[in-house]
Amino acid sequence: MNQEISLDATLPATPRGARAARALTVHQLTEHRLPFTDAAQVVAELAANAVTHGRVQGRSFRLRLYINPGPTLRIEVSDTRAEAVPPPVAQAPSPEDESGRGLVLVSSLAARWGTDQGPVPLKTVWAELDLTGPLSPDRGFHDPVGHSPVTLDA
Repeated sequence: MNQEISLDATLPATPRGARAARALTVHQLTEHRLPFTDAAQVVAELAANAVTHGRVQGRSFRLRLYINPGPTLRIEVSDTRAEAVPPPVAQAPSPEDESGRGLVLVSSLAARWGTDQGPVPLKTVWAELDLTGPLSPDRGFHDPVGHSPVTLDA
């Protein structure tokens, strides 16, 4: 397993930026032949939260991915609304609620997750996924589309 994987991307705080964050994650992990399904879902949820709850007009959000010993994939999504901190424990919404399931999903997929503050005005929501566990039969290492859905600059 390649321990050198890292991604640091600044993206617009828009739905398109959130989709790009997920696409970049899939691309990066498939390039390194790592399972991407859970990571892509976690990134999608954290990026959607950054765009929905952490958006400040004219400011972007940042996505970081890297491997820690274990091996563990660390996902970090930073935005500039430090006052909009998620609850420390994901709360399941009522069945009638139309939203609010993102952090419950992150909590179920990640080994650990949390929030770090600073430097002002940043807030970073992070999640760690252990890469040592077995893959389920429906999860693999190949992008189901067969190509990167975004163009990456060299």
